[in-house]
Amino acid sequence: MQKVKIPRTVDPGKTAQKRLDFDGIIQVSLFKRLSESVSSVKRDAEVTLSFGHDEQRLVVISGKANIEVDLECQRCNEIFTHLCEVQFTYTPYYSEKSEEDAPEDYDLVDLNEYGEVDLIQLVEDEFILNLPQVAMHDIADCSVDSNNMVFGDIPEEVPEDKPNPFDVLKSLKRE
Repeated sequence: MQKVKIPRTVDPGKTAQKRLDFDGIIQVSLFKRLSESVSSVKRDAEVTLSFGHDEQRLVVISGKANIEVDLECQRCNEIFTHLCEVQFTYTPYYSEKSEEDAPEDYDLVDLNEYGEVDLIQLVEDEFILNLPQVAMHDIADCSVDSNNMVFGDIPEEVPEDKPNPFDVLKSLKRE
């Protein structure tokens, strides 16, 4: 089956009514913020999205996506490839009431001025949130040995007899 481009925006209500599914790709060039967060993005994102309604008749956008990115190891400063895989479930945010009605498993997604969801931004946000806080190789793959991470000996503390700066105040108190 041929992979197609995921549409940039969709009307979630109409798409859920039609129970549409999208299985396709999002091009690397559309991930500007992700590109700024990593060393490089290796390939297009593979994305699967499903639209429908749940038991409460809420619009549900569920999906999964994956992409390969290059990260810089914070231990050895070498570049390594990281597979970023995400799964998500959203419901559109229409008002305060929709926030109260939404189950805890659902994240809320804002609609643009035309009442549509930006799917590219939604998937990119998920990738950015899924990046590791501190990018590091597996300890077995890293060129830096944990035994070599401590440099030098910790010096012993030598107590120094420094004058107390508040001794001047004691003399003022007596007067």
